[in-house]
Amino acid sequence: MDHSTEIREFLRTRRARITPEEAGLTPHPGPRRVPGLRREEVAQLAGVSVDYYIRLERGRTQSVSRTVLEAVARALRLDDAERSHLFDLAQPTADRPRRKRPLSPQRVHPTLYQALEVIGSPAMVQGRRTDVLATNRLAAALYTDFQARPHAERNFARYLFLDADARTLYGDHWDKAAAETVASLHLYAGSHPDDPQLTELIGELSLHDKDFRSLWADHDVLVHATGTKHLHHPLVGDLTLDYVTLNVAGVPDQTLTILSPEPASPSAEALSILASWTGAAPAPAPAEETR
Repeated sequence: MDHSTEIREFLRTRRARITPEEAGLTPHPGPRRVPGLRREEVAQLAGVSVDYYIRLERGRTQSVSRTVLEAVARALRLDDAERSHLFDLAQPTADRPRRKRPLSPQRVHPTLYQALEVIGSPAMVQGRRTDVLATNRLAAALYTDFQARPHAERNFARYLFLDADARTLYGDHWDKAAAETVASLHLYAGSHPDDPQLTELIGELSLHDKDFRSLWADHDVLVHATGTKHLHHPLVGDLTLDYVTLNVAGVPDQTLTILSPEPASPSAEALSILASWTGAAPAPAPAEETR
């Protein structure tokens, strides 16, 4: 990923969404050539010189301090995920790693494989770039059998954008799911700018899907924690499932997502039917290492 382009577009899109009036500023007279705040106005709000802010937006972050980044984050009204993303992109000198290390292979602990089947609701473990590292049988029945796919295709973003079944499953809620997935990828890109497989994935999705290209250009970021998914499964119909995403303790870049219906609801009954059709399936074997 190109560092200068990422920070420039992220800051540009953030200031474009705030008007001078919303920021408490008196707009300059005359027509405005840009939506939202001008660079000069962001600099004023952050208490830095215009030249300094312009250098930052152009990706010249070699000497930027945490204090300045905090001021810019406040001026642009960034939320926690956006603030974290800004710091990842700018990397203040004191936080800059001394050397780059290759990413280690991703592994799922055998105990976590066992726990997936005990959970009793659709559950999956995701790694870097939304790679799907493991699922239980119910998640495979709900989405797709990722373990049966080639390694390069065991990726949730790729499934969501390039698999027609995913668009059918999400129906009218596909746009929301797509935006959230891209925002999650952008957040990952900020902290892993040198991941070659991420660059490959972004290139593939950009080439084959116009919706992805449009969403990627928005530069939104998001932390998935909790929420609700509305799905239409071809076998059991409509499902409303709450989800929670948890970090796997002691394992960087690995999360466990669990989806569950409201007890005694039509969704719970539909999920129970789906589970009865998949209960005889063998437990998932540990996947091969994936990078």
